[in-house]
Amino acid sequence: MASKTLTFEEVAKHNRKKDCWIIIHGKVYDVTEFLDEHPGGDEVLMLATEKDATDDFEDVGHSDSAREDMKKYLIGEVDTSTIPAKPSYQPPPKQQSPPPSAAGSGQSSALRMLQFLIPLLILGFAFFLQFYGKKASPAKPQN
Repeated sequence: MASKTLTFEEVAKHNRKKDCWIIIHGKVYDVTEFLDEHPGGDEVLMLATEKDATDDFEDVGHSDSAREDMKKYLIGEVDTSTIPAKPSYQPPPKQQSPPPSAAGSGQSSALRMLQFLIPLLILGFAFFLQFYGKKASPAKPQN
């Protein structure tokens, strides 16, 4: 087992396909040779560089044999005091909409009223044409 202690900055420099190191449970693994063999594809491992990939690794639920195979890629440990804190998600501040002005609210009310009245007027006109707009058709003479 390797006893080399590396800083996060040193490990983060190894973030390419030809030189790929990852951090899992405070240990540093050189997975460059494993990239093509990884069942999830090389992109998964490339996304695990430049950060502590422990959560990503555990979320997948690797088998015991996968955990055993990791030993051959171990190159050392990371100085955990050099790992940057995980950024916590902060939703963007909500935009405060300006209070509606008197002219704007009146205009908005009128628009709502028209959106309601226009379909009613169309239906009323269609009803009128249906029952009152037809001329009585002349009776056809019977032969």
